[in-house]
Amino acid sequence: TIVSAATTAFWTSTEGPNKGILHRINIIDTPGHVDFTAEVERSLRVLDGGVTVLDAEEGVQSQSETVWRQADKYKVPRICFVNKMDKLGADFLATIKSIEDRLGANPAIMVLPIGVESSFVGVVDLLTRKAYRWGGEELGAKYEVTDDVPEDLKAKVEEYRHKLIEKISETDDGLLHKYLEGEEPSVDELRSALRRAVIAYKLVPIYAGSSLRNKGVQPLLDAVVDYLPSPLDIGEIIGTNPKTGEEEKRKSDPDQPIAGLAFKIQIDPHVGRLTYFRVYSGKISAGSYIYNSTKNITERIGRILMMHANHREEVKEAYSGEIVALVGLKDTATGDTLCDERAPIVLEKISFPEPVISLAIEPKTKADQEKLGFALKRLSEEDPTFSIKSNPETNQTIISGMGELQLEVMVDRMKREFSVLANVGAPQVAYKETIKNEGRGEGKYIRQSGGRGQYGHCFLHVIPKPRGEGFEFVNSIKGGAIPQEFIVSIQKGVKETMENGIYLGYPMVDMEVEVYDGSFHEVDSSDVAFKIAASQALQAAAKNGKLTLLEPIMKVEVTTPSEFMGDVIGDLSAKRAQILGTEERGKATIVLALVPLAELSGYATTLRSMSQGRASYYMEPSHYDEVPQNIQSQMVSQSTFTGRVE
Repeated sequence: TIVSAATTAFWTSTEGPNKGILHRINIIDTPGHVDFTAEVERSLRVLDGGVTVLDAEEGVQSQSETVWRQADKYKVPRICFVNKMDKLGADFLATIKSIEDRLGANPAIMVLPIGVESSFVGVVDLLTRKAYRWGGEELGAKYEVTDDVPEDLKAKVEEYRHKLIEKISETDDGLLHKYLEGEEPSVDELRSALRRAVIAYKLVPIYAGSSLRNKGVQPLLDAVVDYLPSPLDIGEIIGTNPKTGEEEKRKSDPDQPIAGLAFKIQIDPHVGRLTYFRVYSGKISAGSYIYNSTKNITERIGRILMMHANHREEVKEAYSGEIVALVGLKDTATGDTLCDERAPIVLEKISFPEPVISLAIEPKTKADQEKLGFALKRLSEEDPTFSIKSNPETNQTIISGMGELQLEVMVDRMKREFSVLANVGAPQVAYKETIKNEGRGEGKYIRQSGGRGQYGHCFLHVIPKPRGEGFEFVNSIKGGAIPQEFIVSIQKGVKETMENGIYLGYPMVDMEVEVYDGSFHEVDSSDVAFKIAASQALQAAAKNGKLTLLEPIMKVEVTTPSEFMGDVIGDLSAKRAQILGTEERGKATIVLALVPLAELSGYATTLRSMSQGRASYYMEPSHYDEVPQNIQSQMVSQSTFTGRVE
């Protein structure tokens, strides 16, 4: 999966307190690959609960850890499903140990498998002691539920059932008291307590099966209904009133004013622009107008679609708790709040990581020029981690993203969906510029050529900030030395200069810029003059603050047979890697390291040849760090950037 897919499913519970009741489940399937992290971020932001699917042979993989941390960030209660129990090498208990060790979760084992690998036929529910068995030919459509637990499993079922009851009771004072008194809580009491514990992030229920053959899927769906929160369990959603800045709250209630979040834009070849929307409160109707409080604009909803993966159903209305796609919104972007203009609210936006890799792209013909611009605009609307920038020095367009795979997919989509033929350069690392020390600088721009002249004058003070803290502009002007309207011009001049860079042409980050003095002319001062003066002052101040270059550092995890471990570590060390350690996982050795992205070009090929094709690796962005001085000197000598401050 490289894009998230949304669907609406209906499930009638087969067991438990909801037996026989039809439930509606909105499902979003997200990618695991780190290059498509935006799909995971925006999906988790609007979901109330999650099912983490793990491979019974591999256990918790690196991608699973990354997505798990993202789910922690958004406080999403979840269930784990140990999949592929019929696969050679499947190990249910080893997978659960990896859930504890690598995810730091508190697992509540709900089932035990009957058989393993090719002999896997079903599961035993530990709460009810019922055995679920699936036939081999019906792809899970038929199964039987009996009290007939296999003889060789009975002792194990009682052992793990005892552990489960103890674990659930520990989360509830009433049950714990009952349990310590020697009285066993009822199954209904245990289910209710487990639901509360899951919603409070105290326990993670564990189920098992084989999704390809639909074995174990029915108990899992019952668990989704029984233990994961419904929109009513989430409570009030909190936002801000855009007019007063005060806190606003909305309940999941169709009678409340409409409020929701646009979490994804998709361009559909048949329908056009689709805006995926989570309704948190109130209801929306096709043909009505809705207020975008993020952008302060009103848009008309043409149609409302209920998505079912590859087909869609048109509906007239959508209510709180639902996820739908809206047709007709032209300017709404990912992360925008849509609400009732009479009761405005802005919900928390979705945060996305900064791109770490770029490549240059240019159209092959003049006819492709316009098509390229249109295609890139559409693609960047869909993926917030995909950014576009023009390089005036080379007349090229630079596209940036989270990894090579993401950029490859985007280039392929340009050719396939938009018929754009383009020359694509080699991937380039997304460096950043910053300062090492404080510095001060003056900028003065005066032009007099008959009539009205130009006058701008300011002093700037630059201060380094900790890594990842971004840019801050501070106005310390006293006594009206520079009027407020020109402070805005100075800020614009600073931002534009920082975006274009002054050392090697890369964006400047992690610094505070303070304007503390200056002067103006009643007649000649202008927006342009102060922007130019601000650019001059920033260049002077940054030069005095000692410019330096930052590079993205990747967290790399190499899985290799132990006989190649020495070669792998030696090669990584030659790539300026910081080796964090090694660990044994099954029959493989895992090498953990922090490696500059600049050193990892073509690493897949290198690793393949070094390990006879038996090693694999995974990487994700970790942080930015300073480029060693000797490498910076080489880069400066090879650079064609003309705006450098020496």
